[in-house]
Amino acid sequence: MTQGPPLVVSMGDPAGVGLEIVARTRAQAKEAPRFVLLGDPDAYRRAATRIGFDDARVLLVDRITAAQLSADALDILPMPLARVETPGVPDPANATAIIAAIETGATACLRGEARALVTLPIAKAPLQAAGFGFPGHTEFIAHLCKDAPWPDARGPVMMLACDALKVALATIHEPLSAVAPLITRERVMNVTRVVAEAMARDFGLAAPRIALAGLNPHAGETGAIGREEERIINPAAAALRAEGVNVSDARSADTLFHDAARATYDAAIAMYHDQALIPIKTLDFWGAVNVTLGLPIVRTSPDHGTGFDIAGQGVARTDSFIAALRMADAMAQRRAHA
Repeated sequence: MTQGPPLVVSMGDPAGVGLEIVARTRAQAKEAPRFVLLGDPDAYRRAATRIGFDDARVLLVDRITAAQLSADALDILPMPLARVETPGVPDPANATAIIAAIETGATACLRGEARALVTLPIAKAPLQAAGFGFPGHTEFIAHLCKDAPWPDARGPVMMLACDALKVALATIHEPLSAVAPLITRERVMNVTRVVAEAMARDFGLAAPRIALAGLNPHAGETGAIGREEERIINPAAAALRAEGVNVSDARSADTLFHDAARATYDAAIAMYHDQALIPIKTLDFWGAVNVTLGLPIVRTSPDHGTGFDIAGQGVARTDSFIAALRMADAMAQRRAHA
């Protein structure tokens, strides 16, 4: 039996691979922290059947605090779908249940009924077609947490993490044409503060070292290939160092992620999406974790999408989901002991 508040897992889009991954984790008896699944129990059973796993050990609970978290059974807090899912075909009619699972998990963490939230992948388009007014998980969870007390620098900041690399993003899902105007001194400073505080609080590093990637090739090459480094990023880094944050000036991104370079910092901050995701997915394509920093709750997610193209085929891997469970558990334990 697990003591204390449980982890909770939101089901994500039932037409994707999320529920299959839960079933495969159980079928393979992979060692992972126990959790309560927030989702449709019948959709879970159908996902289990699709991978050839007859999971009869399902317990329905009416509240998270009633979960048993035994070694054999999966506790599910029902979030009923409006329609039976079709693998690979997302349905806006099921948006209400998908959103309810996320909101229930975040609220439970804020109330202390759960110690961390792991979110299975969602698809933005069907949710937005149903009126969901947020770009994705990260922004929605930040909105749910916006009024909760928080003494440190406020996120959300997206970080991708694996054993070999932790890299956060100054901007997330922005077209390249929109990135440069978003790189302000205030943004760079806030993201860096969030990352430095999280590395200490959530990852247990007493004196974390942060590396800033430049926006431009060769980090601007002293202004010859762009001035954002000289005008914005490096002055922000200098101000942060005056506050006691161990952060570098902008470094050329093309030399920031090889083995020797990674040994010089504990976390890097990329200026845009692919600058972060290309190196981490090269280093650990299957096992990286998406973690949201700077919020009063712990939230992680597998670092992959819904997998509509392989949904229902029983081939989705569990690596990132199990890593997300373990990371959420470790982060929550560090916060509890702080």
